[in-house]
Amino acid sequence: MSEPLSPDAFAIERAEVRGVELAFIREGIGGYPLLLVHGWPETKRIWWRNIEPLAAAGFEVIVPDLRGFADSGLAADGFYDVAAHARDMRALVGDVLGHERCAAAGGDLGGGVIQDLGLRFEGFVERQVLFNCIMPLLSEEYEAAGIDPKPSADMRMATDYYRRQGREPDRLLAELDSEEERLRYVAEFYGHRFWATPGAFDRAAAEFMAEPFVDPEKLLAGWGNYGSALGERQRSETPRFFERSAVPTLALYGPDDHVIWRSFPQMCEVAFTELVGPFVVEGAGHFLQWERAELLNKSLEYFLGGLLR
Repeated sequence: MSEPLSPDAFAIERAEVRGVELAFIREGIGGYPLLLVHGWPETKRIWWRNIEPLAAAGFEVIVPDLRGFADSGLAADGFYDVAAHARDMRALVGDVLGHERCAAAGGDLGGGVIQDLGLRFEGFVERQVLFNCIMPLLSEEYEAAGIDPKPSADMRMATDYYRRQGREPDRLLAELDSEEERLRYVAEFYGHRFWATPGAFDRAAAEFMAEPFVDPEKLLAGWGNYGSALGERQRSETPRFFERSAVPTLALYGPDDHVIWRSFPQMCEVAFTELVGPFVVEGAGHFLQWERAELLNKSLEYFLGGLLR
């Protein structure tokens, strides 16, 4: 394999999916299909430490760039919401690659996409592994379990980006008026903005993750889900985000994350009826697949091991 920070570390395939060209990596062809879905400010590169070990463990590892991200194309229909991404994943894994079922893993937006995918297409996701991701909107159920679903003070301070990217993306983009400024803006989420465990990303790694967003159209597209979530732009359809999920779920939580609810582990116990965990992973924040790659790889291998057989 090439150097860990090389964009050419893995061969990239492309497919036309629902009118959008999706770029994806596929390693371990013939193994049990395992879909790895990134969030924001991520691309498929966030999985660079997971692809090879999971393929060696017997999985067909499928790692796409979501529509509008990195090497994937922009969406002609303009939709970048959770449901649009979930339908893309079903079409890619099922229609293009020919798999009737799969397992899936992801954090951030990717975790939300996986949850929608499992509910929207019953039986398609046999097991899911979620960490530090957006959660179903179940306010009454959380409150009944004694969980306060409102964000904590540190979370509110850390999520200023959410409001700007969702409510005034054009104005924010105009402020980031050079490739250097866009690179700096995104790389900061891997550093001082307290998403990651301190020291998990050096400057080279942060810039490697941020580099695909220097394209202003891709940066704007990546913000599309925030606008949809805040009601500032139209959604393709209502997300499956207002119900519990019976998909067998392994939940992990990196506590060094300041943008996901501190009550994430407790919320998982309400949201997922077939749950293993949640387990708190020390030394991890928002980017658990990079920060504690070996631990996640082994967790996936053992939680999904029965599917390999």
